[in-house]
Amino acid sequence: MNPVQFINRTLLLASAPFIGMILFLLCSHLTVQLPDFHRLAATQFTIQKELQHAADQLDKAKTDAAQTRATIERFYQLYEQSAKDVVTMVQTADAASDKPTTIFDNRISTKLGAKASRQTNSANIDLKLYYLAESNYKGYALKVNMKSDSAMKMVLGKDKVGGSETTLDAVRRYGAVAGVNAGGFADDDRSGKRYPLSTTMLNGKYVYGFEPTFEDLAFIGLSSDRKLIGGKFSRQEDLDKLKPSFGATFVPVLLQNGKKQAIPSQWQTSPARAPRTVIGSFKNDQLLFLVTDGYDERGNSGATLAELQDKLVALGVKDAYNLDGGGSSSLIFDGQIINRPSDGKLRSLPTNFLFFK
Repeated sequence: MNPVQFINRTLLLASAPFIGMILFLLCSHLTVQLPDFHRLAATQFTIQKELQHAADQLDKAKTDAAQTRATIERFYQLYEQSAKDVVTMVQTADAASDKPTTIFDNRISTKLGAKASRQTNSANIDLKLYYLAESNYKGYALKVNMKSDSAMKMVLGKDKVGGSETTLDAVRRYGAVAGVNAGGFADDDRSGKRYPLSTTMLNGKYVYGFEPTFEDLAFIGLSSDRKLIGGKFSRQEDLDKLKPSFGATFVPVLLQNGKKQAIPSQWQTSPARAPRTVIGSFKNDQLLFLVTDGYDERGNSGATLAELQDKLVALGVKDAYNLDGGGSSSLIFDGQIINRPSDGKLRSLPTNFLFFK
Protein backbone atom coordinates (compact mmCIF):
# COMPACT_ATOMS: atom_id res chain seq x y z
CA MET A 1 0.00 0.00 0.00
CA ASN A 2 1.42 3.24 -1.08
CA PRO A 3 1.36 6.34 1.23
CA VAL A 4 -1.52 8.00 -0.61
CA GLN A 5 -3.77 4.99 -0.14
CA PHE A 6 -2.82 4.84 3.57
CA ILE A 7 -3.76 8.46 4.13
CA ASN A 8 -7.09 8.10 2.32
CA ARG A 9 -8.00 5.05 4.39
CA THR A 10 -7.09 6.81 7.63
CA LEU A 11 -9.24 9.86 6.81
CA LEU A 12 -12.13 7.57 5.86
CA LEU A 13 -11.96 5.76 9.20
CA ALA A 14 -11.76 9.07 11.13
CA SER A 15 -14.78 10.56 9.38
CA ALA A 16 -16.92 7.41 9.61
CA PRO A 17 -18.65 8.36 12.96
CA PHE A 18 -19.62 11.78 11.67
CA ILE A 19 -20.97 10.29 8.43
CA GLY A 20 -23.03 7.82 10.51
CA MET A 21 -24.47 10.59 12.66
CA ILE A 22 -25.48 12.59 9.63
CA LEU A 23 -27.16 9.56 8.09
CA PHE A 24 -29.02 8.92 11.44
CA LEU A 25 -30.30 12.46 11.59
CA LEU A 26 -31.41 12.33 7.96
CA CYS A 27 -33.25 9.07 8.41
CA SER A 28 -34.90 9.80 11.84
CA HIS A 29 -37.84 12.21 12.54
CA LEU A 30 -36.56 14.08 15.62
CA THR A 31 -38.17 17.42 16.47
CA VAL A 32 -36.74 20.30 18.47
CA GLN A 33 -39.12 22.41 20.61
CA LEU A 34 -38.27 26.06 20.23
CA PRO A 35 -39.24 28.61 22.94
CA ASP A 36 -42.74 30.20 22.80
CA PHE A 37 -41.72 33.76 22.28
CA HIS A 38 -45.34 35.02 22.64
CA ARG A 39 -45.77 33.39 26.07
CA LEU A 40 -42.34 34.59 27.15
CA ALA A 41 -43.29 38.11 26.17
CA ALA A 42 -46.58 37.82 28.14
CA THR A 43 -44.70 36.56 31.21
CA GLN A 44 -42.27 39.43 31.00
CA PHE A 45 -45.21 41.86 30.73
CA THR A 46 -46.83 40.32 33.83
CA ILE A 47 -43.58 40.67 35.80
CA GLN A 48 -43.25 44.27 34.73
CA LYS A 49 -46.85 44.90 35.76
CA GLU A 50 -46.25 43.36 39.20
CA LEU A 51 -43.08 45.37 39.58
CA GLN A 52 -44.97 48.53 38.72
CA HIS A 53 -47.72 47.56 41.20
CA ALA A 54 -45.08 46.95 43.90
CA ALA A 55 -43.51 50.31 43.11
CA ASP A 56 -46.94 51.96 43.38
CA GLN A 57 -47.54 50.25 46.72
CA LEU A 58 -44.13 51.38 47.95
CA ASP A 59 -44.92 54.95 46.93
CA LYS A 60 -48.26 54.71 48.73
CA ALA A 61 -46.53 53.29 51.82
CA LYS A 62 -44.09 56.21 51.76
CA THR A 63 -46.99 58.63 51.50
CA ASP A 64 -48.87 56.89 54.35
CA ALA A 65 -45.71 56.87 56.47
CA ALA A 66 -45.27 60.57 55.90
CA GLN A 67 -48.89 61.22 56.85
CA THR A 68 -48.55 58.98 59.94
CA ARG A 69 -45.41 60.80 60.96
CA ALA A 70 -47.16 64.13 60.54
CA THR A 71 -50.09 62.85 62.62
CA ILE A 72 -47.77 61.56 65.35
CA GLU A 73 -45.89 64.85 65.42
CA ARG A 74 -49.21 66.68 65.70
CA PHE A 75 -50.37 64.43 68.56
CA TYR A 76 -47.01 64.88 70.27
CA GLN A 77 -47.39 68.65 70.01
CA LEU A 78 -50.89 68.35 71.44
CA TYR A 79 -49.54 66.08 74.21
CA GLU A 80 -46.81 68.58 75.06
CA GLN A 81 -49.34 71.36 75.20
CA SER A 82 -51.71 69.21 77.27
CA ALA A 83 -48.88 68.33 79.65
CA LYS A 84 -48.08 72.01 80.05
CA ASP A 85 -51.75 72.75 80.64
CA VAL A 86 -51.95 69.97 83.26
CA VAL A 87 -48.87 71.31 85.05
CA THR A 88 -50.42 74.78 85.04
CA MET A 89 -53.71 73.40 86.37
CA VAL A 90 -51.90 71.42 89.09
CA GLN A 91 -49.94 74.49 90.10
CA THR A 92 -53.15 76.49 90.18
CA ALA A 93 -54.88 73.78 92.20
CA ASP A 94 -51.93 73.55 94.60
CA ALA A 95 -51.95 77.29 95.04
CA ALA A 96 -55.70 77.20 95.65
CA SER A 97 -55.39 74.32 98.11
CA ASP A 98 -52.51 76.03 99.91
CA LYS A 99 -54.43 79.28 100.20
CA PRO A 100 -56.65 78.17 103.12
CA THR A 101 -53.56 76.83 104.92
CA THR A 102 -51.73 80.10 104.32
CA ILE A 103 -54.69 82.08 105.60
CA PHE A 104 -54.93 79.79 108.63
CA ASP A 105 -51.21 80.14 109.37
CA ASN A 106 -51.47 83.92 109.10
CA ARG A 107 -54.36 83.93 111.54
CA ILE A 108 -52.43 81.78 114.02
CA SER A 109 -49.41 84.07 113.70
CA THR A 110 -51.62 87.08 114.32
CA LYS A 111 -53.19 85.48 117.39
CA LEU A 112 -49.78 84.45 118.74
CA GLY A 113 -48.48 87.95 118.09
CA ALA A 114 -45.47 86.81 116.08
CA LYS A 115 -44.37 85.02 112.94
CA ALA A 116 -42.93 81.52 113.13
CA SER A 117 -39.35 81.71 114.39
CA ARG A 118 -38.47 78.34 112.90
CA GLN A 119 -40.17 76.00 110.49
CA THR A 120 -39.77 72.79 108.56
CA ASN A 121 -41.81 71.98 105.50
CA SER A 122 -41.70 68.70 103.58
CA ALA A 123 -44.01 66.28 101.79
CA ASN A 124 -44.40 64.53 105.13
CA ILE A 125 -45.00 67.32 107.60
CA ASP A 126 -45.17 71.06 108.14
CA LEU A 127 -43.85 72.33 111.49
CA LYS A 128 -43.89 75.92 112.72
CA LEU A 129 -42.39 77.06 116.01
CA TYR A 130 -43.54 80.23 117.76
CA TYR A 131 -42.31 81.93 120.94
CA LEU A 132 -44.89 82.98 123.53
CA ALA A 133 -44.38 85.99 125.78
CA GLU A 134 -47.50 86.21 127.95
CA SER A 135 -47.80 88.51 130.94
CA ASN A 136 -47.59 85.66 133.46
CA TYR A 137 -45.47 83.07 131.66
CA LYS A 138 -43.16 82.43 128.75
CA GLY A 139 -43.39 79.47 126.48
CA TYR A 140 -43.46 78.00 123.01
CA ALA A 141 -46.06 76.89 120.50
CA LEU A 142 -45.41 74.15 117.97
CA LYS A 143 -47.99 73.87 115.21
CA VAL A 144 -48.01 70.53 113.41
CA ASN A 145 -49.60 69.85 110.03
CA MET A 146 -49.26 66.13 109.31
CA LYS A 147 -49.38 65.16 105.63
CA SER A 148 -48.78 61.42 105.92
CA ASP A 149 -49.14 58.56 108.38
CA SER A 150 -45.39 58.57 109.00
CA ALA A 151 -45.26 62.22 110.09
CA MET A 152 -45.69 61.51 113.81
CA LYS A 153 -45.27 58.59 116.16
CA MET A 154 -44.93 57.84 119.86
CA VAL A 155 -41.98 55.80 121.10
CA LEU A 156 -41.12 54.04 124.33
CA GLY A 157 -37.91 54.88 126.15
CA LYS A 158 -35.22 52.81 124.46
CA ASP A 159 -38.05 50.94 122.73
CA LYS A 160 -38.94 48.81 125.74
CA VAL A 161 -41.47 48.81 128.54
CA GLY A 162 -39.78 50.11 131.66
CA GLY A 163 -37.15 51.97 129.66
CA SER A 164 -36.67 55.71 129.65
CA GLU A 165 -34.66 58.32 127.77
CA THR A 166 -34.73 62.06 127.22
CA THR A 167 -36.76 63.49 124.36
CA LEU A 168 -33.51 64.66 122.75
CA ASP A 169 -32.05 61.15 122.89
CA ALA A 170 -35.22 59.73 121.31
CA VAL A 171 -35.11 62.38 118.56
CA ARG A 172 -31.49 61.59 117.78
CA ARG A 173 -31.98 57.82 117.90
CA TYR A 174 -34.88 57.94 115.46
CA GLY A 175 -33.57 60.76 113.27
CA ALA A 176 -36.65 62.88 113.99
CA VAL A 177 -36.88 66.60 113.25
CA ALA A 178 -38.70 67.43 116.49
CA GLY A 179 -39.97 65.88 119.70
CA VAL A 180 -42.26 66.60 122.66
CA ASN A 181 -42.71 64.71 125.91
CA ALA A 182 -45.85 62.56 126.13
CA GLY A 183 -47.68 60.87 129.01
CA GLY A 184 -47.08 60.44 132.72
CA PHE A 185 -45.13 57.65 134.39
CA ALA A 186 -44.75 55.54 137.48
CA ASP A 187 -41.38 54.50 138.90
CA ASP A 188 -40.53 51.06 140.27
CA ASP A 189 -38.15 51.80 143.14
CA ARG A 190 -36.99 48.19 143.34
CA SER A 191 -35.98 47.79 139.71
CA GLY A 192 -35.32 51.45 138.96
CA LYS A 193 -37.49 51.17 135.87
CA ARG A 194 -39.88 53.88 134.70
CA TYR A 195 -43.22 52.72 133.30
CA PRO A 196 -45.83 54.61 131.23
CA LEU A 197 -48.82 55.61 133.30
CA SER A 198 -52.03 53.59 132.79
CA THR A 199 -53.39 52.91 129.27
CA THR A 200 -50.65 53.19 126.64
CA MET A 201 -50.82 52.22 122.97
CA LEU A 202 -48.25 51.69 120.23
CA ASN A 203 -48.99 50.70 116.63
CA GLY A 204 -52.66 50.12 117.45
CA LYS A 205 -51.91 47.70 120.29
CA TYR A 206 -52.13 48.08 124.05
CA VAL A 207 -48.71 48.02 125.68
CA TYR A 208 -50.01 46.24 128.78
CA GLY A 209 -53.75 46.19 128.42
CA PHE A 210 -56.60 48.64 128.83
CA GLU A 211 -57.15 50.29 132.20
CA PRO A 212 -60.46 52.07 132.95
CA THR A 213 -60.20 55.75 133.82
CA PHE A 214 -59.52 56.59 137.46
CA GLU A 215 -58.67 59.82 139.28
CA ASP A 216 -59.56 61.95 136.25
CA LEU A 217 -56.87 60.39 134.05
CA ALA A 218 -57.38 60.75 130.31
CA PHE A 219 -56.02 58.83 127.35
CA ILE A 220 -54.41 61.14 124.75
CA GLY A 221 -53.35 59.96 121.32
CA LEU A 222 -53.85 59.88 117.57
CA SER A 223 -56.26 57.75 115.58
CA SER A 224 -55.33 55.75 112.51
CA ASP A 225 -56.60 58.65 110.36
CA ARG A 226 -54.29 61.17 112.13
CA LYS A 227 -56.91 62.82 114.34
CA LEU A 228 -56.33 63.81 117.96
CA ILE A 229 -58.44 61.60 120.22
CA GLY A 230 -58.72 61.40 123.98
CA GLY A 231 -60.82 61.50 127.08
CA LYS A 232 -62.01 59.28 129.88
CA PHE A 233 -62.90 55.69 129.02
CA SER A 234 -64.45 53.16 131.36
CA ARG A 235 -64.70 50.48 128.67
CA GLN A 236 -62.12 49.35 126.15
CA GLU A 237 -64.66 49.10 123.33
CA ASP A 238 -65.40 52.81 123.67
CA LEU A 239 -61.75 53.65 123.05
CA ASP A 240 -61.43 51.04 120.31
CA LYS A 241 -64.25 52.72 118.36
CA LEU A 242 -61.94 55.72 117.88
CA LYS A 243 -59.34 53.45 116.19
CA PRO A 244 -56.35 54.65 118.24
CA SER A 245 -52.94 54.26 116.65
CA PHE A 246 -50.84 55.39 119.60
CA GLY A 247 -51.24 57.35 122.80
CA ALA A 248 -50.43 57.79 126.48
CA THR A 249 -52.21 58.86 129.65
CA PHE A 250 -52.22 61.95 131.85
CA VAL A 251 -54.60 64.46 133.42
CA PRO A 252 -56.78 66.51 132.91
CA VAL A 253 -58.92 67.12 129.84
CA LEU A 254 -58.77 70.86 129.05
CA LEU A 255 -61.10 71.46 126.08
CA GLN A 256 -63.77 69.47 124.29
CA ASN A 257 -65.45 70.89 121.18
CA GLY A 258 -64.00 74.30 122.03
CA LYS A 259 -65.48 74.36 125.53
CA LYS A 260 -63.45 74.52 128.72
CA GLN A 261 -63.64 71.45 130.93
CA ALA A 262 -63.64 71.60 134.72
CA ILE A 263 -60.13 71.38 136.13
CA PRO A 264 -59.91 68.98 139.12
CA SER A 265 -59.26 70.93 142.32
CA GLN A 266 -55.97 69.17 142.94
CA TRP A 267 -54.67 70.38 139.60
CA GLN A 268 -55.76 73.94 140.27
CA THR A 269 -53.45 74.33 143.24
CA SER A 270 -50.94 71.48 143.30
CA PRO A 271 -49.06 73.08 141.74
CA ALA A 272 -50.76 76.33 140.83
CA ARG A 273 -48.05 77.28 138.33
CA ALA A 274 -45.62 74.94 136.66
CA PRO A 275 -43.80 74.13 133.47
CA ARG A 276 -46.51 72.62 131.29
CA THR A 277 -46.95 70.64 128.09
CA VAL A 278 -50.38 70.56 126.49
CA ILE A 279 -51.64 69.21 123.18
CA GLY A 280 -54.61 70.47 121.19
CA SER A 281 -56.16 70.20 117.75
CA PHE A 282 -57.88 72.69 115.46
CA LYS A 283 -60.98 72.05 113.37
CA ASN A 284 -58.75 71.23 110.39
CA ASP A 285 -57.02 68.55 112.55
CA GLN A 286 -53.70 70.37 112.72
CA LEU A 287 -52.06 69.93 116.12
CA LEU A 288 -50.78 72.54 118.54
CA PHE A 289 -48.37 71.88 121.40
CA LEU A 290 -47.87 74.52 124.08
CA VAL A 291 -44.80 74.16 126.30
CA THR A 292 -44.22 76.68 129.09
CA ASP A 293 -41.10 77.38 131.11
CA GLY A 294 -40.88 77.39 134.89
CA TYR A 295 -38.01 77.50 137.37
CA ASP A 296 -39.15 74.52 139.41
CA GLU A 297 -42.21 72.46 140.34
CA ARG A 298 -43.09 74.27 143.56
CA GLY A 299 -45.92 76.26 141.96
CA ASN A 300 -44.34 79.70 141.87
CA SER A 301 -43.42 79.87 138.18
CA GLY A 302 -44.81 78.73 134.88
CA ALA A 303 -48.45 78.77 133.78
CA THR A 304 -51.70 77.69 135.36
CA LEU A 305 -53.94 75.26 133.51
CA ALA A 306 -56.69 77.92 133.50
CA GLU A 307 -54.36 80.34 131.71
CA LEU A 308 -53.55 77.72 129.11
CA GLN A 309 -57.24 77.00 128.64
CA ASP A 310 -57.80 80.69 127.89
CA LYS A 311 -54.91 80.71 125.42
CA LEU A 312 -56.16 77.61 123.64
CA VAL A 313 -59.67 79.04 123.30
CA ALA A 314 -58.28 82.33 121.98
CA LEU A 315 -56.30 80.42 119.36
CA GLY A 316 -59.38 78.54 118.19
CA VAL A 317 -58.34 75.11 119.45
CA LYS A 318 -61.16 72.55 119.49
CA ASP A 319 -59.92 69.75 121.79
CA ALA A 320 -57.00 69.88 124.23
CA TYR A 321 -55.36 67.75 126.91
CA ASN A 322 -52.69 68.25 129.53
CA LEU A 323 -49.57 66.13 129.12
CA ASP A 324 -46.90 65.46 131.72
CA GLY A 325 -45.29 68.71 132.87
CA GLY A 326 -42.83 69.96 135.47
CA GLY A 327 -39.37 68.58 134.84
CA SER A 328 -40.85 66.33 132.14
CA SER A 329 -41.73 69.24 129.82
CA SER A 330 -39.43 68.92 126.80
CA LEU A 331 -39.46 70.53 123.37
CA ILE A 332 -36.83 69.64 120.76
CA PHE A 333 -36.58 71.22 117.29
CA ASP A 334 -33.84 70.64 114.71
CA GLY A 335 -31.69 68.84 117.27
CA GLN A 336 -31.83 71.68 119.82
CA ILE A 337 -33.50 71.94 123.21
CA ILE A 338 -35.99 74.80 122.83
CA ASN A 339 -37.47 75.09 126.33
CA ARG A 340 -35.67 75.47 129.65
CA PRO A 341 -36.12 72.25 131.61
CA SER A 342 -36.92 73.01 135.26
CA ASP A 343 -34.58 70.23 136.43
CA GLY A 344 -31.70 72.06 134.78
CA LYS A 345 -31.48 69.22 132.28
CA LEU A 346 -33.85 67.01 130.34
CA ARG A 347 -35.60 64.26 132.27
CA SER A 348 -35.57 60.64 131.10
CA LEU A 349 -39.10 59.69 130.10
CA PRO A 350 -40.90 56.46 129.17
CA THR A 351 -42.87 58.01 126.27
CA ASN A 352 -42.16 60.72 123.72
CA PHE A 353 -43.91 62.10 120.64
CA LEU A 354 -41.63 62.40 117.60
CA PHE A 355 -42.08 64.19 114.27
CA PHE A 356 -40.45 63.29 110.95
CA LYS A 357 -39.71 65.09 107.67
